[in-house]
Amino acid sequence: MKSDPTCPRCGRAVQPPGLWTSAWQCDAHGPVAPLQPVRAPGTATLEALLPQAHVPVWIPWPLPTSWVVTGFAEAGDERSGALATAVALSGPDPMGGVGEIVIVAEDPGIGLGARLAGLEGPDPGGGFDSSAADAKVRFDGHEVALWNLDVGPDRAVYAGEALAHWLWLVFAAADTGMLMCEINSLRDLRDIRNGGIALEPPFGAPSPFLSRVLAPRRETD
Repeated sequence: MKSDPTCPRCGRAVQPPGLWTSAWQCDAHGPVAPLQPVRAPGTATLEALLPQAHVPVWIPWPLPTSWVVTGFAEAGDERSGALATAVALSGPDPMGGVGEIVIVAEDPGIGLGARLAGLEGPDPGGGFDSSAADAKVRFDGHEVALWNLDVGPDRAVYAGEALAHWLWLVFAAADTGMLMCEINSLRDLRDIRNGGIALEPPFGAPSPFLSRVLAPRRETD
């Protein structure tokens, strides 16, 4: 049974467009791009997501050693297309155990990246980029500046702007953020459709972090 869309900022149920409005509505955040249920990793998911993505579908490329893609999420509907995408990856944490990364591309105001980062959102916040960049990645010959956000001890977060959309890299646990030193460039998976790099990324088991953080909010929460 397919789950209903939710608010990308808080996970509450949203009301569909009706007679008086063309927007989905959250009781707490007003008009929103509806967050669709988390998608399992796999080729079929990628083939379904890519045609509707109006923002990049980012992954590090090359992937860190032994890392795999472990899930997808998007905000938007059939009318708007995907205005935000999230790609989850899992692999060895530099400090031991398993780490996770979620990379988000989104239009301003959506709030999906902020939610995964543990921020009130919807965006990184004023002045986050007022100092020198903490990291840089490359895409299509251009450098993308990223700033480290202070979000607490359980995750590490970098945010910036790429191709006129917000770019977020959310690492869980915080130690996994050490991998930022190894991520030198990004790939937009939409290149599979556009005659670019044909190689599909490797897939693994579904991401616990993505499913937990984006779980629908219950009425008692």
